[in-house]
Amino acid sequence: MVKILVDNRERNFMLIEKLNELGAELEFHNLPVGDYILSDRVCAERKRINDFENSIMNGRLFDQIERLHTSFPKPIIILEGDGSEYRLGSNVITGTIISLYTDYDAQVILSANEEETAEILYTIAKREQEKKEREPRLIGAKRAFTNEEWQRLILSSIPGVGPKLAYELLKEFKSIKNVVNASIDELMKVDKIGKKKASRIHEILNFEYKG
Repeated sequence: MVKILVDNRERNFMLIEKLNELGAELEFHNLPVGDYILSDRVCAERKRINDFENSIMNGRLFDQIERLHTSFPKPIIILEGDGSEYRLGSNVITGTIISLYTDYDAQVILSANEEETAEILYTIAKREQEKKEREPRLIGAKRAFTNEEWQRLILSSIPGVGPKLAYELLKEFKSIKNVVNASIDELMKVDKIGKKKASRIHEILNFEYKG
């Protein structure tokens, strides 16, 4: 029997029903990361195209994948929907997918609909469990982040920064405190940070909170 651990906040009953039809044994849990745990090393996050694009724009995507990658060696994003639904340019989508792969070893798999998503999930889980004898386990997010990981996560949440630029900033300035104290000209010394981006980073980090 192929077992799949499902986040209990998953409300797509069509997908759940299809997994049942395929013969998967489903266990529902409050998963710390991801939507579906398929083995001890594979966890999948399912995103509709609209949600994927929104998470790119608000920076949430890389936070999610950082956590997923920290917990599972083989993270997967299933990107579900019709290609005509895209609002962002193809260069943004392609660049994001490349970044997910190169920075987090995250595979992006395209799916047309819930039925195809279910088939993808089942096929991966079956291959992992029957051929490689890898049972799914609740291991997500139990390992504490290192200080370096928290630093990268904090900086990458700034609009326009992302994980790769966060790494470059920390490589240059050694700490978040030094990044905060850096002038616009000093920030511009980092590769791929021009005056506009440096000004925005400086503004956000030094803005006086009025809440």
